Amino acid sequence: MRVRVEQTALPGIGVRHDLMTESGRRLGVVSHRNGRRDLVLYDPDDPDACQADIPLTDDEAEALADILGASLLLGQLSGLREQAAGLLTEQVAIPAASSYVGRKLGDTKARTRTGASIVAVLRHGEVIVSPEPAFRFAAGDVVVVVGTRHGLDGVTAILADGDPDG
Repeated sequence: MRVRVEQTALPGIGVRHDLMTESGRRLGVVSHRNGRRDLVLYDPDDPDACQADIPLTDDEAEALADILGASLLLGQLSGLREQAAGLLTEQVAIPAASSYVGRKLGDTKARTRTGASIVAVLRHGEVIVSPEPAFRFAAGDVVVVVGTRHGLDGVTAILADGDPDG
């Protein structure tokens, strides 16, 4: 099923984006001209009536987007793993003692050395998808790696041991 999002201009207010869930529930986001956002859940018996209206601060809207984005990314990677025999995904935390803290992803040469790919980094609730080689690691980053068991173990060892010279 393809998800359809409807956009409706709200003169003097802003814009509303609505979507219908597979379960038949309609929800939306009203983006006000002043920057405020409201999450709206419509009454299942009356699609024009609002059952709940939840105002979101910028931080709350960003956190909700991060949560949805991270769970979607990890769900997609999990589905990919099921389709490709031998392909695994794993989350690897970068310890404070790693010599890669503050260094570039490209410095790890992880893909060349292990055959595994770093496809995302989770940092303070933010998802950085497909980080560039110039991306700099921070202590506590959680790296999402895709590869074989041998490759994942290799990336874990590189990031944990900090072997910068490879």
